[in-house]
Amino acid sequence: MNGFADFLSRVLRGVLKLVLVLAAGVFVLSFLLAAIVVVLGVSLWSLLTGRKPAPVVMFSRMRQNSQRYAQGVWPGRGERPTGDDVVDVQATEVPDAPLAPPGAGGARKGPDTMSRVPL
Repeated sequence: MNGFADFLSRVLRGVLKLVLVLAAGVFVLSFLLAAIVVVLGVSLWSLLTGRKPAPVVMFSRMRQNSQRYAQGVWPGRGERPTGDDVVDVQATEVPDAPLAPPGAGGARKGPDTMSRVPL
């Protein structure tokens, strides 16, 4: 009896796997069919109204904005800068401006670094 029970359990497991695979296939095919119906419906609607579908407009705007703001950001895209605008110069030390004498009306008082700048 043990051999018959093993055979029966194998058959039932195989049938269950087959049913689950068929159910998954039906789900995938129905999803694809629904997607095709939606795409055809949106395409027909856009042909009748003369407008582009909203997702197409949204993604084209996103692409235009990314191209406008990101030009030259990614390496390997666009023009490569040449070294023509680089100029070598001698560096010189710029001394700090002397502090205004006490009582000068043009400078602010206090420990901040902007006190040297007259208002």
